[in-house]
Amino acid sequence: MYKKAAGLLVLGGGVFMACFLCARSVDMARLCAGPAFELRLELEEVEQRDAAMRESVMRAASSSMVGIKEMGIADVAVSGQRTVDFSVVDSKYIYHLTDEELEVLQRIVEAEAGNEDEDGKLLVANVVLNRMNSDKFPDTVTEVVFQREKGVSQFSPVYNGSYYRVTVSDETVEAVERALMGEDISQGALYFAARKYADSGKMRWFDTKLTYLFLYGGHEFFK
Repeated sequence: MYKKAAGLLVLGGGVFMACFLCARSVDMARLCAGPAFELRLELEEVEQRDAAMRESVMRAASSSMVGIKEMGIADVAVSGQRTVDFSVVDSKYIYHLTDEELEVLQRIVEAEAGNEDEDGKLLVANVVLNRMNSDKFPDTVTEVVFQREKGVSQFSPVYNGSYYRVTVSDETVEAVERALMGEDISQGALYFAARKYADSGKMRWFDTKLTYLFLYGGHEFFK
């Protein structure tokens, strides 16, 4: 009988210990679950903030693209890749030249004003375009540049061949573009001459037959 009672006590103690350990395990699980739950909430908050930031950036990018499109740039993809809308860019030009005419204009500007600054180059381009618009001269850039009067070329670089030997600079390209977009600082000039290089007879004709406008760089301009 005592053995049976002792056995029951041992069994009861074992059950008590098992219950105690289970309770401890539950408490530990709760303690572990608390930080994990908090961490999950923090991660969700970070993801929400990230999504909000991405949406804000996309809205800003979309607004920027509207302004860019107004300047002739079109959006190609969400990635931000862009391409030039040449129909818009081309509309900025007052003069629309063929590739051949453009090369002719660039070459004569380089040959006549290669040592001048950009405005000096712009002035030569202005004179060529002014002549093209004048009833006194041919109607195309090419005809203006290669015009001959009594067998003499209107532009000395064509006569002496330097027109064919020049390398067009970036500054000349920029000056010609400015002229094609309508920028004209020539006061309507139809002629120019470098007095120190011209013969006296030619300059006498300029001085007596034409209206002097101004001097810029090494060139005097007339109309």
